[in-house]
Amino acid sequence: MDLSTLVELAYLASAVLFVVGLKRMQSPATARPGNALAASAMLLAILATLVDNQVLDWTGILIGVVLGGLIGAVAARTVKMTAMPEMVGLFNAFGGGASAMVAAAEYVRLQEAGALMAAGTGVTIALSLLIGAVTFSGSVIAFGKLNGMVTGNPVTFPGQKPVNALLFVVILALGGMVAGLLAVVGGLTPLTTFAVFSGLALLLGVLLVIPIGGADMPVVISLLNSYSGLAASAAGFIIGNMVLIISGALVGAAGLFLTMLMCKAMNRSLANVMFGAFGQAGGKAALASGEKKPVRSVDAEQAALVMAYAQSVIVVPGYGLAVAQAQHELKKVMDLLTERGVDVRFAVHPVAGRMPGHMNVLLAEADVSYDLLYDLDEINDDFKNTDVVLIVGANDVVNPEARDPQSVIAGMPILDVAYARNVIVVKRSLSPGFAGIDNPLFYMENTMMFFSDAKKAMSDVAKEVREA
Repeated sequence: MDLSTLVELAYLASAVLFVVGLKRMQSPATARPGNALAASAMLLAILATLVDNQVLDWTGILIGVVLGGLIGAVAARTVKMTAMPEMVGLFNAFGGGASAMVAAAEYVRLQEAGALMAAGTGVTIALSLLIGAVTFSGSVIAFGKLNGMVTGNPVTFPGQKPVNALLFVVILALGGMVAGLLAVVGGLTPLTTFAVFSGLALLLGVLLVIPIGGADMPVVISLLNSYSGLAASAAGFIIGNMVLIISGALVGAAGLFLTMLMCKAMNRSLANVMFGAFGQAGGKAALASGEKKPVRSVDAEQAALVMAYAQSVIVVPGYGLAVAQAQHELKKVMDLLTERGVDVRFAVHPVAGRMPGHMNVLLAEADVSYDLLYDLDEINDDFKNTDVVLIVGANDVVNPEARDPQSVIAGMPILDVAYARNVIVVKRSLSPGFAGIDNPLFYMENTMMFFSDAKKAMSDVAKEVREA
C-alpha cells in the first residue's frame, strides 16, 4: 500500500471521527468523549496533510504544537465559566482569521508566480476571504461586547442599513475583480484590489455586529461559529484538502442549525436578530425609572422552610448562577432537599446564559445528573403543579412581558414559572436582564425575592435546610 493510499485512508478515518464526534455532542452525557473524538480527528487530519505535502522538517511544527498545547491547557484551567462565551467568540475569530489567511496566501502565491487563476479558484478565494474576514472582525466585536470592552447596547447611526447594503455591493464588485470575473478598474493593481477588498470585508464584519444587543449574543456566537466553518470549508477547496472541506461543512451546517433553533427559542427570525438592534438598554426597568413597586422579600431561613416542606421544586438557572459560581452550592441544596424526599428538577431554557449550552455545562461541572435537566418543551406544563420554583440568576427567560405584543421580547417562549404555587427569585437587585426591561414576575403575589449573591444565598439555604 503506497503513501498516497494511506493518506486517503487517514482522511476517510478523520471524516468518520468528525461525524461520530459531532453526533455524540448531541447529549451532555456523551459530549466530552465526542469532543475528544473530534479533536483526535483533527490531529489525524493534520498529520496526514503534513505527510501528504512532504513537510518533513518537523521542528517548527513541534514548536507550534507545544506552544499551542500549553496555551490551550492554561486557558482550559484558568478561564472561568462566565468567560466561556468570550472564549468561544475568540475561537470563532481565530478560525475565520486562519481561513482568510490561507486564502490570502494562495492569492499572493498565484500573483507572484504569474499563474493564470481559474475562475473557480478565484471565486473560492474571494468567498473564503470574505467569510473569514467577516467572521474574524465580527467575532472580535462579539468578544468585546461580552467582556465589556465594547458596549453591550446596540450601536446604531442614521442610514446604517443603506450604508451596509452599499458596502456589501462594493465588496461584491471588488470580489469579482479579485476572482477575475470583472476587470480591475481605476489603475488598481490586483494586490491593491485584494487589500481593499480584505479591508472592507473586515469593516463589514464590524458593522454587522455592533448594532446587535447583548440579549442576542448567544445567537450571534452560534451564527459566527457557522461562518467559521464555511470559511474553513472554502479554504479546503482552495488548497484541495478534502477533510478540511468536510469538517468545515459539518461545523457550518451544525452552527446554522443551532442558530435556527436559538432563533426559534426566542421567537425571532434570523433577519430580525441581525438587523433589529434588539437587547438595548433603556427599557421600562423599575429602578431605572424610579418607579416603586411592592415586592415580598425573604431570607435564607424562610426560603429553606418553603422548599424543605414542599413536595416538588423546579430550579431555573441563569447567567447570575455562572457569575457567582454558585453551581456547587446549588448542588448541595438539591442533595439536601432530595434526602428529605423532595422531587427536584432543573428547567433549562435554550437561551439561558450567554451561549448555547452554557447552563448545561455549568451544572455538569457540579455533577448534577443529566437526567434531572429538562428543556422548556419538556417541563413547561409541569409548573402549574409545582410547589416551588427556585430561580437562580435568570431574568428574561422567565419574564411574562414576552406575552405583551408591545414588548421587545414579544412572542419569545419563556418558562411559565409564574403558574407555580411559590416562586423564589435569587437575585442581587431588581435590575433588568440583557433585554433591558423590567420583569413583572418580581412583583407577583406568589413571588418571593431573595436579594443576595447567588453563591452566598445557596450556602445559607443549605445550612438552613439541614436544620429544618
